Amino acid sequence: MADKPILPTILSVNAGYVDTAGFLALHGLFTAHVTGNFVTLGAALVLGTSGIVAKLLALPVFCVVVMLARLLRYRLIERGRPVVRSLLLLKLALLVLASAMALSYGPFGTGDSMAAIVTGMTLVAAMAIQNAVHRVHLAGAPPSTLMTGTTTQIMLDVADCIHGVAPDQKDAINTRLTRMIRAVLAFAVGCAAGAVLYAFAGMWCFAVPPVLALGAYFRNEDAAVAEAPK
Repeated sequence: MADKPILPTILSVNAGYVDTAGFLALHGLFTAHVTGNFVTLGAALVLGTSGIVAKLLALPVFCVVVMLARLLRYRLIERGRPVVRSLLLLKLALLVLASAMALSYGPFGTGDSMAAIVTGMTLVAAMAIQNAVHRVHLAGAPPSTLMTGTTTQIMLDVADCIHGVAPDQKDAINTRLTRMIRAVLAFAVGCAAGAVLYAFAGMWCFAVPPVLALGAYFRNEDAAVAEAPK
């Protein structure tokens, strides 16, 4: 796939935003990189804080939605329907639903309420679809939801550049560094924006992720992302 940085950048911003806003509004629930909920689950059990049920559900919900997205992809291919566009539209619909629930039922006094759990799982499902789309159709771009591996690779590449590399490797390293630094910065911008808007706008901050998802949907239209079966 040709380098089309705008779509992965929008996805990274959205992931950082949703993860931060969800964490703040839903009592420590990670919605974009759900394995982080193992840590917050342990903290909730020790400290007696709320949100235990949502943290327990996040990983299985994420896994089930990824599998369903994969199965839907096969069905869409069989019917000659656009895969990425359809999945991005489904993600957009889930973010709109989560936004509506947050505005209707938030702020959430406890993470164990049914409204908070359903809102959180809807956000987890949306981010699961984004992860699946990114993994399959934007495999050449750095991950949009988990920055640990990307940051590690950046530091390894910087160390290689300091040490010195062969000329034929330098261009490849510089290209990879550009992509990865862009992804980390985009995620960080999303995190900062999610925190600031939650602080000043409360539940209205959840109106932003659908707008970003809509931008990603239309950017996919413009970029004509390849959808060859894998």
